[in-house]
Amino acid sequence: MSTVFTKIREGEIPGFIFDDNGEFFVIHTNNPIQLGHLLVIPYLEIDYIFDLDNVTYNKLWEYVKNISIRLQKITNAKKIAIKVEGLEVNHVHIHLIPINNPGDLLVHTNVTDQEILDLKNKFKN
Repeated sequence: MSTVFTKIREGEIPGFIFDDNGEFFVIHTNNPIQLGHLLVIPYLEIDYIFDLDNVTYNKLWEYVKNISIRLQKITNAKKIAIKVEGLEVNHVHIHLIPINNPGDLLVHTNVTDQEILDLKNKFKN
């Protein structure tokens, strides 16, 4: 059975897909800490990041770096925080969160669909 992430990628349930290279894809989380809180996800439905084969693991981190650079540029964030926990959805995913201050990771924020769409449009350019 497909995970919620795969269902988003395949259009079975709604979501905001920011990028897809055929091996990994990027969505905006539905419970963001900050606007621009993205999830980088491999197509492979593997539960635990350290169960990825070495080639996929290294390619994932290279993709994460490229996405982070683009995200930092469009959000003007000081840094992009990275979080890997993997307890809520049994499908490897890496959180990328734009931050400017130490407290930026402590609370979730409310964002509108329009704000996400506006950010997505900037991300595509």
